[in-house]
Amino acid sequence: MTTTTKNILLLTGVILLAAIPLLFVNGEFGGADGAAEEMIKELHPAYEPWFSSLLEPPPETESMLFALQAALGAGFIGYTIGLFKGRASKSKSQ
Repeated sequence: MTTTTKNILLLTGVILLAAIPLLFVNGEFGGADGAAEEMIKELHPAYEPWFSSLLEPPPETESMLFALQAALGAGFIGYTIGLFKGRASKSKSQ
């Protein structure tokens, strides 16, 4: 089996693992904040929050900011790993 075939099979497997649950699982995809808020209301109905949010962006903007944060974090980690790997290979060659 060639490397290209292995890569195509792995990519297909990753896509299927991501798509199948989204297509066949009938559920509500809510965030942890909403679940925590519901649980607090259920356990202690008289609870009053200490403060309210100053800015509550729309869900699309919130998702975009979360994705941006994840991308920046992944970029930073990838850069750091590449930097250390480059330094290690440079020191081995000298």
